[in-house]
Amino acid sequence: MKPSKINHLQSRLFETRLSDLLNPNHELYKLSEKINWAYLEEECASVFIDNNKGGHPPKPVRLMLGLLMLEHIHNHSDEEVVARWVENPYWQYFCGYDYLQWEMPIDPTSLTRWRKRLGEERLEKLLTETIKVALRTKVVKKTA
Repeated sequence: MKPSKINHLQSRLFETRLSDLLNPNHELYKLSEKINWAYLEEECASVFIDNNKGGHPPKPVRLMLGLLMLEHIHNHSDEEVVARWVENPYWQYFCGYDYLQWEMPIDPTSLTRWRKRLGEERLEKLLTETIKVALRTKVVKKTA
């Protein structure tokens, strides 16, 4: 089954979009706008089999890759990155959400399953691409 998608095309009556509230000069805001998420979703699509066996579809690729990237950037465990995600609207926006979320998006063990499914080679390729974008846009600085 293919992963679900985050859909914020329709406005919510009494909620303000994160994109209207957050500082567009924040590093994660800028980085989220520069990453080619469609390419990353396509790159990851091949690891999912489209079968009709039912069950819940996998979580959105952008959410999962965003969490893996944030985990790597901030050197957090699976549990820490998921818990901090709920507290940080910039992290939520980075992962594709444009409305504030109040609950943990996944069980932390889902990150382990995603890493296994993607494989070391694909994960390294995706993280390398993200680091290149971050360096090119000067969101992060190269260290010695």
